[in-house]
Amino acid sequence: MRRRWTAVAVGVTAMLALAGCGVPAGVDRDLADDWPAFPAAEAFVPAAEVCHATIQDVGYLSGYNPIDCTTSHRAETLHVGTLTDADTGRDAPPRTGSDGMRTAYAECDRQVSKAVGADWRSGRLRLSIVFPSAPAWSGGARWFRCDLFEVTSLDDDSVTARSASLRNALTPGSPLAYGCFEPKLSKDDIEEMRPVACTAKHHAEFVGIHPFPDVTYADFQRDSERAHKACRALIAAYVKVPNNSDMRYRAGTIIYHPVAEQWNDGDRGVQCFLWLGNRTLTRSLKGAGSKGLPVR
Repeated sequence: MRRRWTAVAVGVTAMLALAGCGVPAGVDRDLADDWPAFPAAEAFVPAAEVCHATIQDVGYLSGYNPIDCTTSHRAETLHVGTLTDADTGRDAPPRTGSDGMRTAYAECDRQVSKAVGADWRSGRLRLSIVFPSAPAWSGGARWFRCDLFEVTSLDDDSVTARSASLRNALTPGSPLAYGCFEPKLSKDDIEEMRPVACTAKHHAEFVGIHPFPDVTYADFQRDSERAHKACRALIAAYVKVPNNSDMRYRAGTIIYHPVAEQWNDGDRGVQCFLWLGNRTLTRSLKGAGSKGLPVR
């Protein structure tokens, strides 16, 4: 378009010169400078509050087809952030375990938990951080998407299709929120945590998320008792019993924790469950006190 306009302008100037015509008032002979400047190019930034039919690992523009969250979808963008400072000077999108990844993860963690009404780890949800493609990053894109999706169970990360937004999805009474479980055991190992109604027979109950200190994954694995002790404190607060040396005689603990890659990306959320291996429950122990969870 610009080339055609330039050609027309030059042609008009030449005709005026050949005809020997005078210049009308208000004309300065330089026709090219009268065209308005083109607006500055705006970099693409994805929208929040939209859903996606498929899960995206990389935010390729060619694969960006947001849909309404009332239609069948598998992921939802609940927040879009921007990396700044040292992270913007890198020549490629943040890699697993990098400072940029941890910065983005921390913001997504906060914003997504706020959006769903509780720590997102306390329900059948998984968080994914989506960065621009490498070419888009080289072109100046610095956004990141905080995508959330529903999974089948605590032990099965298969993505479940939805037709409603996940905003406020973990408010009290939500079917996505973790509650009571019947563990499937193989000797002393937990093979599976089967969700059941708290009024049905069960031996375990979710009590909360412990934000573990920022240590290496190797250090975390070397001292698992530290996580179990933290979970006993959550059990005490959940059931409303004293958090003292008697806690280990009231209930056992089951913990689920991030794998190494998630840990290195900044996920320090340890999921805590109380476990009564020799006692069958048919109610929630939330607020039950010492009568509900006596020393044994």
